Amino acid sequence: MASSVETMEFQAETRQLLRLVIHSIYSNKDIFLRELISNASDALDKLRLESLTDSGLSGLDTSDLHIALEVDKEARTLTVRDNGIGMSRDDLVELIGTIAKSGTADLLAKIKDSQDAATAENLIGQFGVGFYSAFMVADTVTVRTRRAGTDSGTQWESDGEGAYTLRPVEDLPVGTSVTLHLKPVDSEDGLADYLSESKIRQIVKQYSDFIRWPIRMAAERTDAEGATTREVDTLNSMKALWARPRAEVAESEYHEFYQQISHDWQPPAETIHMRAEGTFEYEALLFVPSQAPFDLFSRETRGGVQLYVKRVFIMDDCEALMPDYLRFVKGVVDAHDLSLNVSREILQHDRQIRGVRRRLVKKVLGAVKDMQAKDAERYAKVWAQFGRALKEGLIEDPDNTETLLELVSAASTHDPEKTTTLREYVERMKDGQDAIYYLTGETRAMVENSPHMEAFTAKGYEVLILTDPVDEVWVDRVPAFDGHRFQSIAKGQVDLGGSTEGDEEKDAEKARHEQDFAALLPWLTTALSEQVKEVRLSSRLTTSAACIVGDAHDVTPTLEKMYRAMGQELPPVKRILELNPAHPLITALRTAHEADANDPALAETAELVYGSALLAEGGELPDPARFTRLLTERLTRAL
Repeated sequence: MASSVETMEFQAETRQLLRLVIHSIYSNKDIFLRELISNASDALDKLRLESLTDSGLSGLDTSDLHIALEVDKEARTLTVRDNGIGMSRDDLVELIGTIAKSGTADLLAKIKDSQDAATAENLIGQFGVGFYSAFMVADTVTVRTRRAGTDSGTQWESDGEGAYTLRPVEDLPVGTSVTLHLKPVDSEDGLADYLSESKIRQIVKQYSDFIRWPIRMAAERTDAEGATTREVDTLNSMKALWARPRAEVAESEYHEFYQQISHDWQPPAETIHMRAEGTFEYEALLFVPSQAPFDLFSRETRGGVQLYVKRVFIMDDCEALMPDYLRFVKGVVDAHDLSLNVSREILQHDRQIRGVRRRLVKKVLGAVKDMQAKDAERYAKVWAQFGRALKEGLIEDPDNTETLLELVSAASTHDPEKTTTLREYVERMKDGQDAIYYLTGETRAMVENSPHMEAFTAKGYEVLILTDPVDEVWVDRVPAFDGHRFQSIAKGQVDLGGSTEGDEEKDAEKARHEQDFAALLPWLTTALSEQVKEVRLSSRLTTSAACIVGDAHDVTPTLEKMYRAMGQELPPVKRILELNPAHPLITALRTAHEADANDPALAETAELVYGSALLAEGGELPDPARFTRLLTERLTRAL
């Protein structure tokens, strides 16, 4: 065997790429250790597999496969060592000596076209060159390795600038050691003390805690008498619950893990443990909390679950895996076939990740639906905590509209103590009723006391009471449930049809009212033209004098406020004033108008009727001071 050292030059484009990797690509330098530990874990996996399939390796001892971290503070070196499959000389040249050999030029061109380091870092993730992140913290990197089944090893060494050296080494154990000759600590460059035991432990805990192989490190311990000893500690827990069959995991273990990732000391309402096999393999362990976090509806709140690749932590709050309306779901997804350096931008455009997201969403919604069917009390608690967020899905996720509608639980006039599902509402609908009636408002009391409710209450029609801000939006976006359209009782004309005795008499009465009020209605429309677009007789009032309604497709006042609060100005929407022709105040107004249509008091009365109707629905008066003055004067004259 030749004993001379070989010096090999990097290609020009590879040198440029190396400089980018070392000096400007990675924003978080801690990940170098994640990358090296992950490579070591892969080597151990390969040795375990090949020892089972290659008869030439059958005698190899695989009883204590592990990763060792070794610190030499005097020499300022950190070594990551494994007793895995190892590499031959040719492996070194192919896997390490040539960076992304199949796409270096393409990668370099894309990086040059990018405008910032963050974009460049995203591109790096597509080409698997994470090993070279070691040069961010090291002046020189030395790799010593021997492949299983061979008699001699090889040393690879480089300063990451223009060349690397290769030389044969005798008497190496099977496996690989990567030694980093560390740069000085520099807070300005983000170079921490990577010889510090606490720093190493922190990185391993954050990124590599669930690696299946033990990660060991010798640490100094001082006893009570001042004597110093060295003990070997295992730094990682290796407890990747998601990789174990559900039957082998105790509920207490699930709860402990949930507390660890969520910092919520209440047990979760639901645990979802799943494994997907096939062209894209992954495991997922998801939790539906039992209590909403205080910041669930804060703009700064980020949703998403943790992403791992082969048990290596990649990122918190991976939004590409979970839609915003399920931001309360906690847990992990461990993918088998993604790059360790995968970025948020890449994930958002990855077809496989989009497929995983679809399956995760269906699994979560399916779990909540099963809860609804099997444990109504637990479901009611979950809906009370997260229903408002789930209803956002009716706006954001058209693919799951039907499932989400089945989950909707709302207050209604049917039972003041309980909520109802849409399915239960439909089962109670009256013969001939084709719409699901609802009314939105700020509080249940305000909705129940609304004048719009009067005819529905009198005729026994059930009305959904919707008081969440999101209700104003989704009921307009969702066309129907089970073939029944959603109908606001505060919009359009109300037809509580159905043929009943006395219809001819009612029709005659309606015609008589229209004739009696033929002169008043256009006059009122003109008098209140700045506030309303029409004044008409009402079929929805039984006790109140008047109410305000919108046309079928008008934006509601509450939704208008929401848009304005978000900085989106809408053109003013004029609504319709409806009058109860049987109310004494309205009949008196008609009589006064017939007596003297020019009486100034009539216009003031019209203002008071409109203002009272606006207040009755919880609206805001355009001129509260004027309304109060007019009302006070009328009350004074009445006394």
